[in-house]
Amino acid sequence: MDPIAALLEIASLLERERASRYRAKAFRQAAATLQQLPDDVRSDPTRLRAAKGIGESTFAVIRQAQAGEVPEYLIELRGDVEPERVSELRAKLRGDLHAHTDWSDGTTPIAVMAQAARALGHEYQAITDHSPRLRVARGLSAERLREQMPLVRAESGDGFTLLAGIEVDILEDGSLDQEDALLGELDIVVASVHSKLRMDSRPMTARMLAAVSNPRVNVLGHCTGRLVQGNRGTRPESQFDAARVFAACAENGVAVEINSRPERQDPPDELIAIALEAGCLFSIDSDAHAPGQLSLLDHGAERAERAGVPAARIITTWGLERLRAWAS
Repeated sequence: MDPIAALLEIASLLERERASRYRAKAFRQAAATLQQLPDDVRSDPTRLRAAKGIGESTFAVIRQAQAGEVPEYLIELRGDVEPERVSELRAKLRGDLHAHTDWSDGTTPIAVMAQAARALGHEYQAITDHSPRLRVARGLSAERLREQMPLVRAESGDGFTLLAGIEVDILEDGSLDQEDALLGELDIVVASVHSKLRMDSRPMTARMLAAVSNPRVNVLGHCTGRLVQGNRGTRPESQFDAARVFAACAENGVAVEINSRPERQDPPDELIAIALEAGCLFSIDSDAHAPGQLSLLDHGAERAERAGVPAARIITTWGLERLRAWAS
C-alpha cells in the first residue's frame, strides 16, 4: 500500500484511541517527511533511515508498505482500535463546532484539521482554540486570535466551510475570557468552565447563568467538567442547579454540548434528560485535539440517540445557512 497513506492511517487510529500524542505525531511527521523526499532517497533504505523525521517504527512501516505489504503495525491497530459506531443520528450530523489545533493544545496545524474534516464528509467544522487564561493549553490572546481568524476561514471552499471560533473560559464571576467585540467577530463561541471546578453549587450556578445569558455565547461546553476514564484519571462532576442553567440555555438559545470524548461522557445521561425537558438545543461535538479524534462524533451521536434527543434539536444536524442564522 502507499506508505504515506499507511503512516497517516496509523496516526489517525492512535489519535482516535487517545494514545500518546507524541506517538501519533511521530507518524504524521514521518508522512510529511516522506512526502518531501526525492524518489532516490525513498528507494534507498540507508538514506531513508537517516532522514530527519524517520524513526525505527516509521521506517519499518514505510519499508513494509514499499514491499507491497500492509504494515504489521497497521494490521495490529486495525484490530485493536474500536471501529466507529454506527447510528442513524451519526449519519445526520453535518458538522462539528468544537476542535483544537496546534495554536493552543491541539497537535496539528489548521490545514490538517480542515483536511480531516473534509475527509469525514463534514459540511462545516469550527476551530475553537482556547482563550488566554488557560495558559497550560497555550490559550490565544486577542492578538493571536485576530491573527488566526483569516487563516481559519481561508481553508473554506468546494462545499466545505471552516468556521472561526473559540472555546472561551467562563471565569469565576461568569464573565468570558476574551474581548467582547472580538467574540462578536467569530462564527461560533463555545463557553466552558476549566477552573475552580469544585466551587459550591450556588456560586457555580450563578457563574454558569451569567455565561449562558451573555449574547455572545452559542454553545455551553462539557458542562460538568467530569472525567470518567482515560489516562488523565477521573474527576467528579461540578455541582450546579442544572434545571436553572438549562432553562437559561433554552431561554437564551444556547445549545448544550454533548461532548463526544469517551473520557468525558458529558453531560451525564440524567442531565441530558433535564436539558431535554427544559427545551434546550444540543450540539454534538468531538472536542478533537487531533485529526483522528474528529471521528469521535460517533460516541456522542450514540449517546444522544440512546437518550432520545430529536435530531431537529441538534444544531450540528443543521445545514450551514441555518446554523449561521442561528449563531448570529
